[in-house]
Amino acid sequence: MNPLMTYWQAFKTGALDTLPLQMGVAPFGLIFGTLAAPAGLSPWATLAMSVFVYAGSSQFLALSLLAAGAALPVIVFTTLIVNLRHALYSATLQLPFAHLPFLRRAALAFFLTDETFAVVQSASSRQIVPLDAVMFGSGFVNFTTWVSFTAIGIVLGQNIPELQHWGLEFAMVATFTGIVVPLLITRSQVACAIVAGVTALLAHGLPYKLGLLLAVFCGVLAAMHLKEKA
Repeated sequence: MNPLMTYWQAFKTGALDTLPLQMGVAPFGLIFGTLAAPAGLSPWATLAMSVFVYAGSSQFLALSLLAAGAALPVIVFTTLIVNLRHALYSATLQLPFAHLPFLRRAALAFFLTDETFAVVQSASSRQIVPLDAVMFGSGFVNFTTWVSFTAIGIVLGQNIPELQHWGLEFAMVATFTGIVVPLLITRSQVACAIVAGVTALLAHGLPYKLGLLLAVFCGVLAAMHLKEKA
């Protein structure tokens, strides 16, 4: 395959590469839609949250905090901690997107999710250009799935009792495993994943999801240590 494509070809590549990952996104959106009403959100507020916030893990966290009656600063701070990984994603993608106008980069940043980051990284390693078209294609598919299945979850949640307890969230775990494992090629990458995973498990009880931030920090340190020794 020629890595130099038209915008439409690159868009289609990003969209097609993202489709398999929707097996995890769809049930995740479905569950979010079913959980929103018990947490006190109206159907329209739930849908608006998926459209304008578009951050799965943070939306779930915000729901649980809203249901617990947490103060707004606590909700903002906690969701910020969970989404700090996007700063690392942005730093990784800064160089290949630096030539784009600011407004286009800002628009693409809205679509930056775990799934889209993995697809763009894969396309970048294959030297596919234009990379922004790949990201837009991936983001379009992911966003459409997330919003659509949030809407379906809202409807089903009002008609099927206890749907949130069917264990559908396992699909998201399987999806993240499928995203990460193919990217673990070097020793430092494998060490980063192992150290981060173990740290996240050990620090699971820390408040405000600080264990995730600690896991990222320890994983990066492990990878840097191995690279320096190489």
